[in-house]
Amino acid sequence: MKQDNQSNDNLNSLIAQAKIYSKHMMEATGSVPPTLMALTPEGFMMFVPASVANENEKDQFANAGRLLAVGYNATAVAMILESWITFATRPGQPLDVTPPSQSPDRKEVIVIMGETRESCAQQFLFIQRNSSGKFTGFGTSLLPQFDDMQGRFAQMMPPKVPGENEVFMARSLLTAMGVKVTSAGFNPMWN
Repeated sequence: MKQDNQSNDNLNSLIAQAKIYSKHMMEATGSVPPTLMALTPEGFMMFVPASVANENEKDQFANAGRLLAVGYNATAVAMILESWITFATRPGQPLDVTPPSQSPDRKEVIVIMGETRESCAQQFLFIQRNSSGKFTGFGTSLLPQFDDMQGRFAQMMPPKVPGENEVFMARSLLTAMGVKVTSAGFNPMWN
């Protein structure tokens, strides 16, 4: 789908903010917690779950992210995740089917998956560390831009603008889940 200029600006702005936040967190703590950022009519929002230590907590985080996108009528969202990746092929070698977290050829990255209703964009920030493991910066990536991302933490945006009943239901479910939204309306810059 073709996106309008405002949608494109919102997505680019949110991904830029996610990159600044990721760099700030890596410099301050050496890692980035799973985070959802959203642009809404009420302002900028962030959601960081208390824990994603197991499959159930990961599902709860993803579900809460989708409910936030509906309940606050997000115009753009960005999911930020620290992860391991491996590449599907290496010249002259067989396909490595080892899970990325266990592969000796793994690369540590921050994955930023941004979405609007019209499109998506991604950034892969390759984490560089010195010999003692301290974060030193992000490397460059020559990965292509993907048309679509799949998985638990993708497709956070609803396909259409939610109606009043959908907004009410989403906010009610967020309250029942114990998700408190207190950061609406502020516009942080982590410089």
